[in-house]
Amino acid sequence: MKLREECGVFGLYSNNRSADISESLYLGLFALQHRGQEAAGFAVSDGRELRCYKNLGHVEHVYEQAHPHLMRGFIGLAHTRYSTQGESARAENAQPMVLRRDGRWLALIHNGNISNARDLRDELLGEGVTFNSTSDTEVLLHLYARAPGNSPAEKLNHLAHQVLGAFSIVLLDGDHLIAARDPFGFRPLVLGQRNGDWIVASETASFEMLGARFVREVDPGEAIVIDANGLHSARFGPERPRRQCIFELIYFCRPDSTLFGHNAYIFRKESGRQLALKETKETDIAIPVPDSGLPAALGYSRTLGLPLELGLIRSHYIGRSFIEPHQASRVQKVKMKLLPLREVLAGKRIAMIDDSIVRGTTSRAIVSVLREFGAKEVHLRVASPPLISPCFFGVDMPTKAELIASSRTLEEIEKFIGADSVVYLSLDELKRCVRESNHFCDACFSGNYPEGSLPEDVRCAIATRASA
Repeated sequence: MKLREECGVFGLYSNNRSADISESLYLGLFALQHRGQEAAGFAVSDGRELRCYKNLGHVEHVYEQAHPHLMRGFIGLAHTRYSTQGESARAENAQPMVLRRDGRWLALIHNGNISNARDLRDELLGEGVTFNSTSDTEVLLHLYARAPGNSPAEKLNHLAHQVLGAFSIVLLDGDHLIAARDPFGFRPLVLGQRNGDWIVASETASFEMLGARFVREVDPGEAIVIDANGLHSARFGPERPRRQCIFELIYFCRPDSTLFGHNAYIFRKESGRQLALKETKETDIAIPVPDSGLPAALGYSRTLGLPLELGLIRSHYIGRSFIEPHQASRVQKVKMKLLPLREVLAGKRIAMIDDSIVRGTTSRAIVSVLREFGAKEVHLRVASPPLISPCFFGVDMPTKAELIASSRTLEEIEKFIGADSVVYLSLDELKRCVRESNHFCDACFSGNYPEGSLPEDVRCAIATRASA
């Protein structure tokens, strides 16, 4: 099993009032398809009227459906998402979320997770608010719409003092485009420019797709407002320590993206180098678990002078839900998605490099396949620390009990997976791969959640489980 990031956000404000920006929205969102593959949506406005279309499906297919329904306009939003854990994929939960209030259109897209969303939703229901979805994004939209204040920054400041958790949002408010990042800065949000047009997105890969240049990151606790007079920045929310999600660099973002001051590809190669520096076993070849394990495998193999081979070839014709659990064993599913090369594997002592281990069931199946195709030894090397705690800030992660490293020793993990050895990076070794390591959230590895990021009942429940 791989972890799932919930969303990709993209917004554009054109300096050409007669522009048709729908194709740019599509291209920018297409570059973020990896961040969500269940639903997509688009909204375009001319500053007075707004048209929105969203549905289940990949970006390309939803855009084909959306294009006839969208209008010409100079402000637009686009979003792709996964459903959160325990929530079915529903078209109503696709974004943007839209409403009309005080004579103007509001539309909002969101990446992250509001940890006190249930309590906030109950309060809004008590005030007579009607919800059309089960998404915490709609909670954010109503909080913003009802917030006191004359400016977007004032409204966001009020919202931030109510909300706990993670949010990187892009908001269309009448003829304004607004980008804001929660005061911790958990989830990424970047600012770019193309011939005077302003662009905000989850990753810099969107800028490359459009020929735009990266300007800077939206700072934690910063609201950027773009209108006819240009770009304006304001601080909002309580002061918090910066806590950027380290898993964005480990796995979620595209390798060609630069986030939190680090290129993901270079970071992942360095994590592989750190793995190599602690190697004690003799192996013949290194193979990555495709595709996300490849950069770390490059850093690992080059450091050791070990041949890098593609012992597993990923089939790109098979989607995430290509086969139901009752139709085949997990080993058979791995064979369908990862095609093993007997000529590469047979008789070899293999170092298998992966970015992370979640439940361990997929790693177990891969090790079994490698042995079936002739591997003499299989040594699993993991380019991140053991996952021991769930994420509450926008990553669809199993419960603590389901995480293989939360309740097993290293020897028990090796036995469960069937590997000859398993080596993880330590948290200190991971931190060597980044500058200013104290700016990153590592709660999934350490169990240390930032103060003020979780409701008290959740924090107490975590503390109780930890002491049990």
